[in-house]
Amino acid sequence: MPILTNLKSENKPVKIWAPEGEVESQAARQLQNVASLPFVFKHVAAMPDVHLGIGATVGSVIATKGAVIPAAVGVDIGCGMIAARLNVEPHRILHDLDKLRHSIERSVPVGHESNRSLTSSVENWEGWKHIPESVSNLRLKDKAAHQLGTLGGGNHFIEICTDADGAVWVMLHSGSRNVGKSLAEEHIRHAKGELKKLATVLPDPDLAYYVEGTAEYETYMRDLEWAQEYALENREEMLRRVLHAISFHIGMKGAPVPFSMKVNCHHNYATREIHYGEDVLVTRKGAVRAERGDMGIIPGSMGARSYIVRGKGNPESFNSCAHGAGRRMSRGEAKRRFDITDLIEQTSGVECRKDSGVIDEIPSAYKDIDQVMKNQEDLVEVVAVLKQVLCVKG
Repeated sequence: MPILTNLKSENKPVKIWAPEGEVESQAARQLQNVASLPFVFKHVAAMPDVHLGIGATVGSVIATKGAVIPAAVGVDIGCGMIAARLNVEPHRILHDLDKLRHSIERSVPVGHESNRSLTSSVENWEGWKHIPESVSNLRLKDKAAHQLGTLGGGNHFIEICTDADGAVWVMLHSGSRNVGKSLAEEHIRHAKGELKKLATVLPDPDLAYYVEGTAEYETYMRDLEWAQEYALENREEMLRRVLHAISFHIGMKGAPVPFSMKVNCHHNYATREIHYGEDVLVTRKGAVRAERGDMGIIPGSMGARSYIVRGKGNPESFNSCAHGAGRRMSRGEAKRRFDITDLIEQTSGVECRKDSGVIDEIPSAYKDIDQVMKNQEDLVEVVAVLKQVLCVKG
């Protein structure tokens, strides 16, 4: 399916992979604000799960020349997904799921919890050898060490799923934890201050940016790249811990659990790429790289299907696709509209928390993942369809 909505701005156009009626007016305005910035390249692309964010919309892909917008990356730098298809007979795993969930929750700190002691895999992570000065200046290293291998809260999750062939998958969603958030907030604050000094007028203060070639730009990019590496390793470490819990669950007593496929991808990040023959910085805020052959993960809600996909390399989307179902209502609205009875009904058949603490994550708070997939048929092909049987929330 082609682009469904086109918007104009004072500078570059906006191309949206969703019908006009499905895009909130505030989100559309945000997209136009971004597209109006003088350093935006070609156009802004918006994925079918697009919705209101801070400064830049969630589900937007922004190519720039000569500048970077910290808030367009967002405060959860490197947030993304990892999934692995296990080479284990399903019946060995899919029993006593309540016990398996509690075992995973003991293995991976969730919510505000951190590691009480550090494992050798955390202590030996290569990233500690080139930790940026900003992390030390903000006194974040110790906290970063204790949060490596932890889930966090909000929409972060760990799931055990099955596909159409009955194979079991582990899939989880998380990012750079407090270290990424703190770095992002510091840079957003600093960028706003610098532009204020220059009396630069922006359509939204949260679109404050750094100009390439300045010391501030270089520092942000170093911090950004390190936080993105941290997020990748955070997901790898959690996957190791979940597989370790599964190993004991199936009687392997800690022996490695075999798997045949693994995908680890960001959906909140920035990186240099070549598009339309030019070297640009591509910022994906709630979007996955989908170059031809790229593997990606597009999760639904905690009661809906998820998708393992392969990119088609559509140049108009800057080789990108959606990162999930996308919220259709705020957390506050979800809490007002739904109760525990609704949550229990909508997560029927899933071993998960069913209490007031996760009502804001109820499936009805999200868009229809199947419609999202239909709207991006020209961006990705489906490799596997997953349905969760167990979900751990922060």
